[in-house]
Amino acid sequence: MKKVLWILIPFALVLITCAKAEKKSSLSSDYPDAPEFTLSDLKGNEISLSDYQGDVIFLNFWATWCSPCRIEIPDFIEMYDKYKNKGMEILGISLDRVRPSKVLEFVEYIKINYPVVMGTKEIVDAYQTGPYIPVTIIIDKKGRIRHKHIGILNKETIEKYFLDLISEQ
Repeated sequence: MKKVLWILIPFALVLITCAKAEKKSSLSSDYPDAPEFTLSDLKGNEISLSDYQGDVIFLNFWATWCSPCRIEIPDFIEMYDKYKNKGMEILGISLDRVRPSKVLEFVEYIKINYPVVMGTKEIVDAYQTGPYIPVTIIIDKKGRIRHKHIGILNKETIEKYFLDLISEQ
């Protein structure tokens, strides 16, 4: 009887470990779909998430008064210049509580080269950004949320996220 237990116990441990590893790996490939939205840009034009289908999308939640947001904007500008024709899309989602024309003045002054829209409570809730900014949600080519980055993103990290996701099938 003791001999059988010494054989069964390690076998059971191996089975449990394999089952846990299989469950973990299957969950890691199951990414949630990004919620669809339509928002107005700073000139009143509507922009939808579906407009960027097939691209790697960076949804950057920010505000003009946010110092960390201002720090990361030049890196977003540079990366967008480099990769906008290679499948990268950046969409700035302003959480400012001012008129769009005020945000537009800031965008033109800083020379932001990617689309900027005015955020809503609904999009903040849909993407669960929490009370933080900047927050960047990275969406893969299949429209799935792959990363949520809280805080400043630098160009090396933006580029790494992009290159990893654009190369996926």
